[in-house]
Amino acid sequence: ILHYPIPFKEMIQLEDIPNLANLVASFDQQQLANFCRILSVTISELDTGNDDKHTLLAKNAQQKKSAGPSLAEINQVTLLNIPGFIERLCKLATRKVSETTGTSNFLQELEEWYAWLDHALVLDTLMHIATEEADQSSSTESADESVLAASQLRSRLPQSMKIMHEIMYKVEVLYVLCVLLMGRQRNQEISLKIQFLRLLQSFSDHHENRYLLLNSQELNELGAISLKANIPEVEAVVNTDRALICDGKKGLLTRLLQVMKREPAESSFRFWQARAVESFLRGVTSYADQMFLLKRGLLEHILFCIIDSECKSRDVLQSYFDLLGELMKFNIDAFKRFNKYVNTDEKFQIFLNQINSSLVDSNMLVRCIVLSLDRFESQTDAVKVAEVISQCCLLSYVSRVENRLSFLFRLINIIQVQTLTQENVSCLNTSLVILMLARRKGKLPFYLNALQEKELCEKYPGFLLNNFHSLLRFWQEHYLNKDKDSTCLENSSCISFSYWKETVSLLLCPDRTAPCAIISYIDEVYMNIDKDFSED
Repeated sequence: ILHYPIPFKEMIQLEDIPNLANLVASFDQQQLANFCRILSVTISELDTGNDDKHTLLAKNAQQKKSAGPSLAEINQVTLLNIPGFIERLCKLATRKVSETTGTSNFLQELEEWYAWLDHALVLDTLMHIATEEADQSSSTESADESVLAASQLRSRLPQSMKIMHEIMYKVEVLYVLCVLLMGRQRNQEISLKIQFLRLLQSFSDHHENRYLLLNSQELNELGAISLKANIPEVEAVVNTDRALICDGKKGLLTRLLQVMKREPAESSFRFWQARAVESFLRGVTSYADQMFLLKRGLLEHILFCIIDSECKSRDVLQSYFDLLGELMKFNIDAFKRFNKYVNTDEKFQIFLNQINSSLVDSNMLVRCIVLSLDRFESQTDAVKVAEVISQCCLLSYVSRVENRLSFLFRLINIIQVQTLTQENVSCLNTSLVILMLARRKGKLPFYLNALQEKELCEKYPGFLLNNFHSLLRFWQEHYLNKDKDSTCLENSSCISFSYWKETVSLLLCPDRTAPCAIISYIDEVYMNIDKDFSED
């Protein structure tokens, strides 16, 4: 098994391997680490390399054709059914390097490097001579001796190289753990740092155990924040097993924030760092979690990267926009901090330019701002809220109807059913959030009429609303059978999924006299709502 070529032309089906559980149980830690190199291929989804097949429409069609699990998913189940397998991986991944490699002083290490370099210079020559002797002699004794000598030289590695060797094995183990934790992953080579960040991301995402990333003092700090704000302490914080939390002066999450701030502007690790921190905040919004991160200067760091650092990477910017959205959502203190940092028209204009340059990347932040504004406006102290909104440039900007309509128009216009992917489908959901909030205030017909007027102004009547109608039909097909997706929509918006469904049904109502139906705002001559968007 350990000698299969990588990559495979056809994926191995692990359940077909006789006695797999016993075989794995017989592996020592070194063999298990080697075995993980093969497993990383067998449990990863194959990448076809065809971008067209990554659209949500194509994925839905493929799922209808193949209702059963993929071979990679079957292999994952096979591994999970091996007794003690996950426990052994965790022990291997967390084993200290010193447990297997020992320590050496500087002079000893230097001497080992000199010796290894000397041996490395003659190693190829020695192997060449051994091969020639094996070919020319009927006796293999001298060849065997030469090969044995070469093997011994190979084993005489410097201590630091042995340590690196051990670390690289951990990469394979971490990858397997990440795939099993996160589900379907594409086959790719990923560095140890990124694997670790992805492990943090999967550990934190929607999981109550994410508070194990903090130490005892930091958990107490979360409790103090809740007490000061006169809100109940998060149940997951109360239930966290303190015997398992981080030790030391700072927890793992705080250390990650420190690394983020030191990361060079052009570093690709910024994307994964932001994703790992965002996963800690994702789900039901926690004021205490937000304030914990705000106190550590996270908002100012994000704004510096967006406004001042001249970051050009779209992936990094998207990760920062998403993180900023989770950090600020429903948190009036965060908006005040934003206004304190973005204290000039020039800074605010740069920020808006970054948002408008790619709404696919920034739409989750737009959604956060719109939802937060609606939450603030619904609070009892209307005078205080109005004062805060007027003093915050961001809230003031989004409070103007013409700006919300501008976002809505562009969000609908940049996507079509045929081009929807997991990356841009959020634009459709953000446009729905804007319309759901309008519906709450009885202004849904006003918004639909404004979209119709925008079409006429652009001299393309019907093009936007026909497209939106098709998108919503797809939305029904895509979301109504997916519990996880609906839960994510509820958690991110604090709007019940039933209200999402009701709003979509109203918009798709076939009655041309209904004030909230899209077809009421499309002239019959331009109507094209019955177009079949299914993909073969």
